[in-house]
Amino acid sequence: MSDSYGRPVSDPGASAHVPVLRLGDVLLVTLQGDLYDSVAQQLQEDIGATIATSGVTGVVIDISGMEVVDSYLGRVLAEIAAQSSLLAARTVVAGMRPAVAITLVELGLTLPGLRTALNAEAAMDLLARTGSGSRFRRSSAEHP
Repeated sequence: MSDSYGRPVSDPGASAHVPVLRLGDVLLVTLQGDLYDSVAQQLQEDIGATIATSGVTGVVIDISGMEVVDSYLGRVLAEIAAQSSLLAARTVVAGMRPAVAITLVELGLTLPGLRTALNAEAAMDLLARTGSGSRFRRSSAEHP
């Protein structure tokens, strides 16, 4: 990559990394700010590798910190969901802002295979109800 004068410029996302946290049977990924293409690609690889080695059954991707989701990131989210499904894990995207939802609709992105939830807690509950993330099921004593 180079600037307008032809000088080399490093990709600001080249050294960035999105942490993938394991919470029982669920991976929790929190996206914030701009997500460069190289980081999004690395995230997709990291999630696939972690599912394959750990045997988790659910993935929650919290995008509440994202102001904008472009067509590339929308496609990456759909690919993560498809990849996770092939590895026997369900994916839930949490915290989508109304403006982001409108943008995705205007771009014609349907995001097949993705479930959505209002926030990360609701996403964890959804996975628990559908059999993914079973270690996060609340007991009847916790949930009257």
